[in-house]
Amino acid sequence: MTIELLPLRDLQACCAPITKEVISEENAVSVARAMKALADPARLRLLSMIAAHEDGEACVCDLTEPLGLSQPTVSHHLKILVDAGYLSRSKRGTWAYYRIVPGSLDIVSSFLGTV
Repeated sequence: MTIELLPLRDLQACCAPITKEVISEENAVSVARAMKALADPARLRLLSMIAAHEDGEACVCDLTEPLGLSQPTVSHHLKILVDAGYLSRSKRGTWAYYRIVPGSLDIVSSFLGTV
């Protein structure tokens, strides 16, 4: 099964905060797919580790051991976060470096609003 994720930059365009107005069924499906990328403990830890890393950027080689998962598994989780718009990726030599996309988590937070 293939899941198409809604890039986070599109969340503000499609949706008011969930507590301000009723979300359409189509937008609810799209937002749920985008937020599903966060609904995994390993991915949440990866976001936290990258944000806390020196200069806010981390090499995949620095994330594997602390996470306790194999390199292919870590790369899989990172790809999901990149595809969802939470991380940017730059390749340097044989290694990939990841950085949180500025404002990507703020967009999710503002969509959820306050209850």
